[in-house]
Amino acid sequence: MRPLGAEYARADLAGAALVLLAVLAAWSGAGKVSFQFDDWNVIVGNPAVHDWETWRRFMPGIRPLLKASYVASWTAGGGHPAAFAWFNVAVHALNALLLLALLRALAPRLALGATGERWVPAAGALLFALHPAQTEAVTYVSGRSVSLMALFCLAAVLLHARAARVRLAPVMRLSAALCFALALAVKEHAWAVPFAVLLVERLDPGVSWGRAWLRAAPYWLVLAAMAVVVVQVPGFWRLLGASLDTRPLGVNLLTQADGVWYLLTRPLLCLEINIDPDLAVRYRWSVTLALKAGVLAWLAWLAARVWRSAPWLGFALAWTFVWLLSTNSVLPRGDVANDRQLYLSLAGPALLLAGGLARAAPRRVSIPVIATVAACLLAVTASRNRDYASDVALWEATARLSPGKARVWNNLGWSYEVAGRVEEARRAYDRALAVDPHDWKARTNRDLLDADRAIH
Repeated sequence: MRPLGAEYARADLAGAALVLLAVLAAWSGAGKVSFQFDDWNVIVGNPAVHDWETWRRFMPGIRPLLKASYVASWTAGGGHPAAFAWFNVAVHALNALLLLALLRALAPRLALGATGERWVPAAGALLFALHPAQTEAVTYVSGRSVSLMALFCLAAVLLHARAARVRLAPVMRLSAALCFALALAVKEHAWAVPFAVLLVERLDPGVSWGRAWLRAAPYWLVLAAMAVVVVQVPGFWRLLGASLDTRPLGVNLLTQADGVWYLLTRPLLCLEINIDPDLAVRYRWSVTLALKAGVLAWLAWLAARVWRSAPWLGFALAWTFVWLLSTNSVLPRGDVANDRQLYLSLAGPALLLAGGLARAAPRRVSIPVIATVAACLLAVTASRNRDYASDVALWEATARLSPGKARVWNNLGWSYEVAGRVEEARRAYDRALAVDPHDWKARTNRDLLDADRAIH
């Protein structure tokens, strides 16, 4: 790898400053957000994350580092959502900087061209930082599980990428393994890190698959060790049982093919930024679903096909699928897809766009295009963040995108009821029951609302 010269150092410094300013601009109203959706059960109504002594009594438990971060935010801010929000924004900014550093470390092997090597890492980090789909992992407080996990995942991959080129390689590899363990302590979906390490190793033409797997072995050992620990935790078995009870594994694979297609064609393209998308469970193949799965398989094949001739393209595609693998694969989950599942995967499309422009267009064209795209993303992200200012604003926005989902109307009804907008609450509950007459939550909420009105 070419040594990092003064020119690259200046470019990275300018890029880091630009990324930080962009994040601050997009999330300037972070202090005005409110608790939403799962926040009430996971944080506000959960005494285990309100003080350190209670947190210790609940340990060992699942996602201990995530819960510790909640305790830190709760105690620092007195339970105010602003303390959680600014923590999330800081984590997101650090993730963008880590991605910039990772792309810089990999740039010579990505065949970006001499000019592209200078500005593509910053451009990729900027697009990653500003995409509106990231709001669910940043502005939505409970979305921290994804962004905080990503912090340690990116740190692990970056340390591994740089380890072979520094004198303290053993220390850096040990640090990378430790970061991987910390990522798993935030959220179990970090298990994709060894696959990301394989991608990094295979960018080197002199590294065979066998050697790449060997170099990734420490991460598999960490994963195995963490698995031994986790299976001793009762909460893990409850989580696994709930997952397996959601839907059969075969049905889930069909459903997740549709979920991945949705993520890559709706939120990724900014056509739908939605905290609760209305996606159906797929019980059988259809022509449309087969076409979607075929296109996804072709993209995976393309990543392998161009790996040596256009490594920036192969790596971008492979990175995208590796991180979707951990959230949209075998084990079922309640929701088919959420925007926050794109969080780490978005680094792939960001590199694809920046790298493609670097290879196909001169700098005087590509950089203005990136600047225009970044400005548009910033505007959409800033607008989307305003939806999180209140329960009512968020669920009104969600109802416009998912009018056929009963849970959305029930949540909107509840937000209206809490806000004292009783008539609107009842209409929302009625709408939920019109969509799904068997929705017991909406029926119970409406009956309680009617009973309260009768008393008063």
